[in-house]
Amino acid sequence: MKTLIGGAIAVLLGVVGIAVWFNQFLILLAGCIPPVLLLGGGLALYLGFDELKDSWKKDDGVDAPAPKDDKAKIEKLEKELDELKKEK
Repeated sequence: MKTLIGGAIAVLLGVVGIAVWFNQFLILLAGCIPPVLLLGGGLALYLGFDELKDSWKKDDGVDAPAPKDDKAKIEKLEKELDELKKEK
């Protein structure tokens, strides 16, 4: 109940504050929007470039192992597993 009353008082003071200092609010808003856009755009560029680099690696096959290597490794591990099972 205290939270509800405190929230209602904060909203009321906020509305009154914006009504009284509307011009200052607009000046503050005009000063905050460009840096937010700059930081958001920079983050989007960074993430997009990082995703593009990942797609280039996949196309080159740098991260993708050769299928023959996988089969050989799987067979080797299966043999080791069978040997360990036989020892018990």
